Amino acid sequence: MTRCHIAAIVVLTAATSLSSAYAQNGAQSAAKTVASAQREVLLKADHSWNGVPYTQYSKGRPELAMLKLTIAPHTALPWHTHPFPNAAYVLSGTLTVHDKVSGKTKVFHPGEAFAETVDDVHRGETGDEPVVLLVTYAGTPGVPTSIPAKGEQKEY
Repeated sequence: MTRCHIAAIVVLTAATSLSSAYAQNGAQSAAKTVASAQREVLLKADHSWNGVPYTQYSKGRPELAMLKLTIAPHTALPWHTHPFPNAAYVLSGTLTVHDKVSGKTKVFHPGEAFAETVDDVHRGETGDEPVVLLVTYAGTPGVPTSIPAKGEQKEY
């Protein structure tokens, strides 16, 4: 074997070793990235908190909206409806939700998520501390996220 051949074998062996080391480090790095991500399903629902099933999505182009809603202590929101599915997550405070027609009531605490009703008149009520919610709506452009019930004045 000539010196040229030996040099080529040494370079090729070194390159293969380095390539293998980089690949292994990359795989370890990717594994660390995946391992450092945590996935927790907060809510998965085909019906609202009061048991009413969702029937279908709105027609039209989808538009997602996410709101951070802060509600003052001792507040009863106006009675309202939602024209499409949405989900809320309680960051702080305690929210009591009332369904006007059925009379059902449910209390949600920090760290809890719930699916809101569609086309059912309801409202939320706070206690002694403010409530902070993250609410995600699966709507369509130009359609409001909440609609005041008949006789109610304002939208929130």
